[in-house]
Amino acid sequence: MNPNGRALVIGASGGIGAALAAALGADPHYEVIALSRSSTPAIDLTDEASIAAAADWVGGPLHLIINAVGALHIDGRAPEKRLAELSATKLAAAFAINAIGPALVLKHFSPLLARDERAVFATLSARVGSIGDNGLGGWYGYRASKAALNQFVRTAAIEIARTRPHALVLCLHPGTVKTRLSAPITGGSRGSDPALAAAQILTVIGQAQHSGVFLDQAGAMVPW
Repeated sequence: MNPNGRALVIGASGGIGAALAAALGADPHYEVIALSRSSTPAIDLTDEASIAAAADWVGGPLHLIINAVGALHIDGRAPEKRLAELSATKLAAAFAINAIGPALVLKHFSPLLARDERAVFATLSARVGSIGDNGLGGWYGYRASKAALNQFVRTAAIEIARTRPHALVLCLHPGTVKTRLSAPITGGSRGSDPALAAAQILTVIGQAQHSGVFLDQAGAMVPW
């Protein structure tokens, strides 16, 4: 990042989002803006008006934007393991949070990225959103919504490069992290501490050289 840059974390009330905001805020060279459904202004990825209003309030230029919003359990229900468990309502909710919301964040916030210097838009995805890496099946809505997110990011990276050639647009897999999102699956006993996950994410962002890619917490490419 620019040594006097501005960073924005969306989803800063979640486990990884809060850790990212804290890690960035520990460096006095950066102005850090943390937004969530409980911030002022509030941002709700299922409400485009709130996304647009938040973007107007933040303004530019921004040198780093991280979207850390995502949902694995929808309305308290676990991911679908079988076709028989699919419902249109639950699938629509998964896409609204994991794919459509981040796409609208790209729509309203990418114009705020700095034009003539390095700037990064990164969104947390998930390895299970990889079609090429899917050998187990299950988790239909979560997998499909994250795959859709990956396509949104890949496509946006191509467009954004036309006006911001120094900008990177990235999908990031943070690994399994001890957060509310993973706790129902892991029991809270497995995964990285959020602070460690945040440090890994920021390292990957700092070392990234190509836009429109899907990277894991070690910086390795994840197949689409």
